[in-house]
Amino acid sequence: MNTKQPKLRTVVLGIVGRSLDMSPAHTRWDRWRPTVDLCRQEDLVVDQLELFVHAGDERLAATLTDDIRSVSPETDVRQHPIAARDFWDFEEVFATFHDFARAYPFDTDREQYYVHITTGTHVEQICLFLLCESRHFPARLVQMGPPRKNGPQSPGSFKVIDLDLSRYDRLASRFRKERREAASVLKGGIETRNAAFNALIARIEHVALASKAPVLLTGPTGAGKSALARRLYELRRARRQVDGALVEVNCATLRGDAAMSTLFGHVKGAFTGALQDRPGLLRAADHGMLFLDEIGELGLDEQAMLLRALEEKTFLPLGADSEVRSDFQLLAGTNRDLASDVRAGRFREDLLRRIDLWTFRLPGLRDRAEDVEPNLAWELDQFSRLTGHAVTFSREARDAFVAFATSPEATWPGNFRDFNAAVVRMSTLARGGRIDVALVREEIDRLRAAWDPQAGEPGGGDAEIVAHAVGARRADEIDLFDRAQLAEVLRVCSRSRSLSDAGRALFAASRARKTSSNDADRLRKYLARWELTFADAATPQ
Repeated sequence: MNTKQPKLRTVVLGIVGRSLDMSPAHTRWDRWRPTVDLCRQEDLVVDQLELFVHAGDERLAATLTDDIRSVSPETDVRQHPIAARDFWDFEEVFATFHDFARAYPFDTDREQYYVHITTGTHVEQICLFLLCESRHFPARLVQMGPPRKNGPQSPGSFKVIDLDLSRYDRLASRFRKERREAASVLKGGIETRNAAFNALIARIEHVALASKAPVLLTGPTGAGKSALARRLYELRRARRQVDGALVEVNCATLRGDAAMSTLFGHVKGAFTGALQDRPGLLRAADHGMLFLDEIGELGLDEQAMLLRALEEKTFLPLGADSEVRSDFQLLAGTNRDLASDVRAGRFREDLLRRIDLWTFRLPGLRDRAEDVEPNLAWELDQFSRLTGHAVTFSREARDAFVAFATSPEATWPGNFRDFNAAVVRMSTLARGGRIDVALVREEIDRLRAAWDPQAGEPGGGDAEIVAHAVGARRADEIDLFDRAQLAEVLRVCSRSRSLSDAGRALFAASRARKTSSNDADRLRKYLARWELTFADAATPQ
């Protein structure tokens, strides 16, 4: 059985070169003409040449065709008039070649295709390149080079360019390095380990470099929205995609006329105390980026003006008679549910639709247990940079702190702000730059008290928590002993990620004595006694 694959025919698409292919009749064989000499290559036998001909170049095309047939009789030359009137008009040229590509009967099973980009205007060459890259032309690029010495026996050289960049190891490794560097910028140089977070950062990086549309960063307080906004700006500026400033404002600090003036500016005399013109933050962000943290705190009037500024790039400063222009990219941050605010009439639906194209929710620290250790190393390094004093943990102290920081008990309600504060306190109090176990235990006690001020208090605190879970009437019927126990179980559940996590925290002592075989089932049965599920108990009390 013959399994040998049939040889593919070679088809080249190229443009008649008005300058390079032109030559007086009596001297045309004394100079290098790339379209003719492409068909003289021993290592590239052209079976078919699809020749694009500009209007007015018909005689030149006829001469080229005759000369190609004389040096390469096996080459079938087919001429195609180019409909474009302006060969330097990108839109017109691209449309012409795009229409040709869609109509051409490519047959990659029987033919291999090349696009010759030595001739034609630069715009035509760019359009052919893009159509090859997009695979509208299923072809590789071929480029001719002149001979070192002119003469009829020197057809020059050719080089084939394959746009599959994965074939180019050095290019591929360079792109991989750039992606790592971009991710490092967005993560502040922290080698994070949480897979979901790393995937999120990769997506944000892709969008940041490909789009100027608004970006909305959501997530709990302290999750790192402000820091990420600054890093997004650094990334875009490093890639020369923005040349203006990064302007930041916390919308929770803006109220009344001061909000309008701060954002949109005012003219002298616009209101009492307006003694001179003020440009406003939107104008300061022109050609740059504007980060509106806690955007949900903006008033409805400011939201309306912001929407117009986003859509039309213009707005009216307070007291002004004429509009001003500012072209900026918006980054917005919030820890609120803006959809709920829309339903409650506190946030404009049209503005939310405008800024909700790219929304990314940053997870809290408790959802990134794998990242506690790399962030701990980063915080220590930052403390050393700021103070000039190096601080380290003893092994036992580090293990104790990491164990607590990653346990269900560590709720980190302030997320990385709480985490930073804890590291700064321990580093500041460390004698001789060494954090020991005693200092870690002191900090853990402090965090516990800060996060659960009701812990250990009888009466009201427990009663309120239980009433929230089972209802006030039933809570009044529960003995004080049972109420205290149920309240503590509810506290642990509300700060645990799962039923199993809560079970491990509640039954740690009996598990250590190996008297408990299934903590989750034990907790499930206890909750069922009060007609509760873990979902009921996990609701913040």
